[in-house]
Amino acid sequence: MPRYMVERTFTDGLEIPTDDTGAGVCLGVVGNNAEVGVTWVHSYVSSDKTKTFCIYDGPSPEAIRAAASSNGLPVDSVSQVSVLDPYFYH
Repeated sequence: MPRYMVERTFTDGLEIPTDDTGAGVCLGVVGNNAEVGVTWVHSYVSSDKTKTFCIYDGPSPEAIRAAASSNGLPVDSVSQVSVLDPYFYH
């Protein structure tokens, strides 16, 4: 399955409570994504919480965008990516 990085901008900052409410929000995202065959792997959040860089597995950029739309999330860009790490040549 292809892997994608999704860049998002949250002009007012991303706020997800670190309690059961926040956990419920995240589980809702996971459920909505599954309906279009998309898996949220993990995300990086800027220190000011206005940008996220999210890693997803999914069948196509269109599926990634559909999942974002169903979750009410913005999408600045979707780029297909692969892993390169320090152990790549070993």
